Amino acid sequence: MQTYAYGYPRLGASREFKRLIEGYWQGKVSEAELRAGIDALERQRIALYQQFVDAHPVGEMTLYDNMLDTAIMLGVYPIDPRDLNAYFTLARGADALPMTKWFNTNYHYLVSHIDAQTAFRLHWNKPLEAFQHYGGGYPYLIGPYTFLRLSRGFEPEQLPALLERLTPVYAEILQQLKQAGAAYVHLDEPAFALDATEAEIDAIRAAYQTLGQYAPILLFSYYDSVDFLPRLYDLPVAGFGLDFVHGARNYQILQQHGFPSDKILIAGVVDGRNVWKTDLRAAAERARALAQQTGATVWLSNAAPLMHLPVSVEPESALDPALRERIAFATERLQELRLLKTLLTEGETDATRAWNAYQHASDHWYAPGVQSRVASLTPADFERAAPYAERDRIQRERLQLPLFPTTTIGSFPQTPEVRQMRQAYRTGKITADEYDAYIQQQIRELIAFQEQQGLDVLVHGEFERTDMVEFFAEKMDGIAFTQQGWLLSYGTRVYRPPIIYGDVARTAPMTVKETAYAQSLTRKPVKGMLTGPVTIIAWSYVREDIPVEQVAYQIALALQDEVRDLEAAGIPIVQIDEPAYREKAPLKRADWDAYFRWAAQAFKLASRAKPETQIHTHMCYSDFNTVLRYIDWMDADVITIEAARAKGEVIGAFEHYNYPRQIGPGVFDVHTPAVPSVESIEAVMARAIRVFPREQFWVNPDCGLKTRKWEEVIPALQHMVEAARRLRAHTG
Repeated sequence: MQTYAYGYPRLGASREFKRLIEGYWQGKVSEAELRAGIDALERQRIALYQQFVDAHPVGEMTLYDNMLDTAIMLGVYPIDPRDLNAYFTLARGADALPMTKWFNTNYHYLVSHIDAQTAFRLHWNKPLEAFQHYGGGYPYLIGPYTFLRLSRGFEPEQLPALLERLTPVYAEILQQLKQAGAAYVHLDEPAFALDATEAEIDAIRAAYQTLGQYAPILLFSYYDSVDFLPRLYDLPVAGFGLDFVHGARNYQILQQHGFPSDKILIAGVVDGRNVWKTDLRAAAERARALAQQTGATVWLSNAAPLMHLPVSVEPESALDPALRERIAFATERLQELRLLKTLLTEGETDATRAWNAYQHASDHWYAPGVQSRVASLTPADFERAAPYAERDRIQRERLQLPLFPTTTIGSFPQTPEVRQMRQAYRTGKITADEYDAYIQQQIRELIAFQEQQGLDVLVHGEFERTDMVEFFAEKMDGIAFTQQGWLLSYGTRVYRPPIIYGDVARTAPMTVKETAYAQSLTRKPVKGMLTGPVTIIAWSYVREDIPVEQVAYQIALALQDEVRDLEAAGIPIVQIDEPAYREKAPLKRADWDAYFRWAAQAFKLASRAKPETQIHTHMCYSDFNTVLRYIDWMDADVITIEAARAKGEVIGAFEHYNYPRQIGPGVFDVHTPAVPSVESIEAVMARAIRVFPREQFWVNPDCGLKTRKWEEVIPALQHMVEAARRLRAHTG
C-alpha cells in the first residue's frame, strides 16, 4: 500500500515565500535572488514529501496563483512567464484579474476571462519545466474542466464547446510530459465536486476519453463528493483521488456502484482542511474496507490540498498541552500517512499507538453556562424588535446622513510603525498605558483625517487589531491562536486561523474602548466594527464534537453582548462583517438551504440590536446572483459588497431581484496599489444607480484598507468623496 501527498504549503516555515516576493516588489530582492529563493523553498517541500510519503506531485509552486499560471500556459494571457513585471501586473496591477474564493475555502484565486474569441494554445508547459528541473514526482496541473468552470466571460451552456476546444492543448501538454518520462500526471479537478449538467458531464467524458490516450492520468477531486463518478469509470485514466473526509457521499457511491479494479483508488482519509489528528485505527479500517470492497489498488492520501494547513505544529509551544497534542498541521499530516501505512502493513507499533494517546485532559474546554444559553434560545431570539421599514425610518431620523453617504469598510493602513508598536507591547517593551496612548493618538489622527476628507460615517481604524478574526479569537474563551500557524489567503497575504476547541464566550468588552473613544472625538457617526460568527468559523479551525451551528450560536451570543455594550456607549452603527457568508456554503446546491438557515440565524442572533441601531454587514467576492434570497434572510440594514474588479457587473445580480435594503457596492479595488480615478469610480456608481434607488445607495471601497499604503489611500478616498459629491450634484 502506497502513500501519496499533495498540496503541501508553499509559504515556508518562516514565511520565506512572502518575504521573497514582497521583497522583490519593494526592490529589496533581485530577480535572481527571488528565483533562487523560490527554488530552494520548492526543494525543501519536495524533500519533506520524500521523507514521509512514497509519491507526490511536482510543479505545484507558483509565484502568485496556479490558476493565473494555467491561464498563461493555455495562451489566455500570452505573456512571457519569465517577465515578472508582466506576470505581477496581471496579478496585482491597475488592471489586475478579478479575484474570488477558491471553492468554499479562504484561499483566493485570480479569475480568467474567456469568451468565444479566446484562442487556446500551448504557450508555456510549466509542468514540463518543473518535471525536468526537479524530477522525482508526478507533474501537476489544474484540469481543463476546473479551469473553465472557475473562469468567467461566457454563458454556462457554452462550457462544453469551450472544453472541446481546450482539450487538444491539454493533450499536447500531456504528450510532452509522457515523452519526458512522467510515470503519471496529477490533474486536479476539484470542480467535479460541484453540481454539473448532463451536457457538462458528457463534455468531461469526451475530454478525458481523449486525454487518457496521451499520458497516464491521476485525476483528483476533493472538498466534496463526485456525484457522477460512476460515469467516469470507463475512461482511460490510471486512477482517481477522492475525498473521503468531506465527501462522505463518495462512500455511498462506491457501495452502490463499486469501483473499477484496474484503476488506482487514491483514498483521501487524512483531513486536509481541519487540524484535529486523524484517528489512525479508524482511518486504517476505512482504508481496509475500501480495498476489500473495490478490489482496487488503494493509495493513502490527504483528502484535500495540505495548503489549507499551517506548516507544522512544532513551533507552537504556547498552546494548551491538551490542544497541542490533539492537532496536526501539514507536516504532521505527512507523518500520519506514514503511520497509517505502518499500521496497515506492519500492525501496531509504539509510534502508531503514541499518535492518539493523549496525556492531558480536555474537560476544562467546556462551559455549562454557555451550553445552557444556547439550549434556551427561542425563535424570538433570532429576530430584530422591529421590521426593516420601521427601523429605516427611525435610523434616518437619528443619523441625518446625506444622499449617497460615504464610508469605509473599517480598517486603515497598518504601517510598519503600528505593527512595531503592537509587537513592542506584546513583548513587554512598552506598557499597556503607553500602547493605549499610542492607539488613541492614531485614532485621533484618523478621525481628523476622515473629517477633513469629508467622509460621512467614520471608523476608528482598527490599529489595535492584527487580523479581523484573530483579534476576536484572542478575546474569547474556547478559541486558541497560534504563533506560527500562517496560511496564504491570496498572493502573499497571510493570516493565522484560530482554533475553536471549546465552548465560546466573551469574557469582557472587546471593541468598546476604542470605538467609544473615536465617537467622543466627532459629531459624525462612528461605526462599531465586529466580525460575524460565520466568518469567524469559516476562517478558523472548528471543533467537531458538536454541530457547527451550535458553535455559530455560541459566537453569535458573545457578539450580541458586544453589540449591546456598543449601544450603551452611544454607538449608532454597528458593522458585523460576514465576508465568508457565501464562501462557506456547501458545494452542492442541495445542501444550501440547511447551511444558510443556520448561517442567517447566527447573524441575526449576533445583530439583535435596538431598532435605532443601524446594522451593516460586509461581503467580499460573492456570487450574489445565486444567494440574494439568502442575504435577505440576514435582515441587515446595509450591506457593502465587492464590485470594483468586476467593473460593477456584480450589481447586475440585483437587477432582477427587488432587494429592499441599503447597499454599498465597492467603488474601487483595495487589492491593488493602483489609485482609482474619479472617473473610474463614477463609472461604477453610475452603473449602480441604474439598479438601486438613490436613497439605498452607499459609497465605499471594496474592502478594508489595512494592506494599502497611505500614499495610495489618501488620493483614493479623495477621489471617492469627490465622485459622491458629483453624483449628489448630478442627481440632486
